[in-house]
Amino acid sequence: MSYAALDTWIDAHFDDEVRFLQQLVQVPTPTPPGDNAPHAKRTATLLQAMGLVGEAYPVPASDVQAYGMQSITNLVVRRRYGEGGPADLRGSAQGPIVGLNAHGDVVPPGDGWSHDPFGGEVVDGKLYGRAAAVSKSDFASYTFALRALESLGLPLKGGVDLLFTYDEEFGGELGPKWLLDQGLTKPDFLLAAGFSYQVVTAHNGCLQMAVTVNGTMAHAAIPHTGVDALQGAVAILNALYAQNTLYQGITSQVEGITHPYLNVGRIEGGTNTNVVPGQVVFKLDRRMIPEENPAEVEATIRQVIEHATAQHNQGRPGVTVEIKRLLLAEAWKPDHRNAPLVQALQRHGQAVFGEPIPTSGTPLYTDVRLFAAHGIPAAIYGAGPRTVRESNAKRADEHLVLDDLRRATKVVARTLLDLLASAA
Repeated sequence: MSYAALDTWIDAHFDDEVRFLQQLVQVPTPTPPGDNAPHAKRTATLLQAMGLVGEAYPVPASDVQAYGMQSITNLVVRRRYGEGGPADLRGSAQGPIVGLNAHGDVVPPGDGWSHDPFGGEVVDGKLYGRAAAVSKSDFASYTFALRALESLGLPLKGGVDLLFTYDEEFGGELGPKWLLDQGLTKPDFLLAAGFSYQVVTAHNGCLQMAVTVNGTMAHAAIPHTGVDALQGAVAILNALYAQNTLYQGITSQVEGITHPYLNVGRIEGGTNTNVVPGQVVFKLDRRMIPEENPAEVEATIRQVIEHATAQHNQGRPGVTVEIKRLLLAEAWKPDHRNAPLVQALQRHGQAVFGEPIPTSGTPLYTDVRLFAAHGIPAAIYGAGPRTVRESNAKRADEHLVLDDLRRATKVVARTLLDLLASAA
């Protein structure tokens, strides 16, 4: 295998790769508001200059707006190979198709930055900016790994789909799921944006719910004429937090994942200090380990809330409760069919980084679950540090160590060569 030639090409073109990433960071994509079509257009233009045709697939505006965003255009770059080498368009692919998926939408930058969050500034070997690490970095690593592969001019078979999508922060329904449901991609293996020092092979699921507790407003001087929604909410919250304590006794068998947990991330209600609150709304996030059944988890949460409400209402004017599911993201379970992809990433990761690259699960949930639901074996690997916290992802001064970008690009390129040259 021509691993040294791949590494040499990546080193020779690394300044171009950094500039490419800088230009991607410099087009803001905060979600909300979720106006991401301009970034897709800019990405397609940059890809075109490299000889890579980005097929643009705008999601209908009515669907996007109903989703709570402004614009989404997903990009697909298809490369198909045969006896004669690379081919730009769809074609016969006798080997595996490898999908490489990264998302361009990001959380808003927030406060506290010491660098321009959309500047792409490079300081002391680090590139700063929102999405520098998660996950515009892998727009760069995957694109340049593909270019390095094709630079060899070898007779490959199979193909690569670069999949650049724009709604991971909202759950992926109009990104990867939309492309899959439309039949616009169905790779044999899927590699999704991640970090450089481990290969992730499973992740938690997530259930998010909105709970509305309704009472009756009253003047604070005569509270007995009302029904305090906040008191009812407190009773429910106490019951949920007691349930959360029980979760600590449940252990996942997946390395890197501990136990289920529940978080109440937002509470709002009331109208004024001197008014008995007539309504309180809180939103909860329940992380599910791969071993759990999502339907059973949701049913249990609903039962806890309903039981706490009934207990609270005994002997007093009662509150009423409305429960709405906001999100149900299935866990991604370990899948041995991804072994050729995972083993190649680990082998080359150790060779390039000089240390073992372990497999593990993650307590996060990702778009990979959507590919898994379509029966596609997958792994998570890309450019980044050992932990999310090290990169300041979703915090001020998010950054990427450029040497991680360089080395991760080599690992991905070598892995592509293994998977596609082995079929030739």
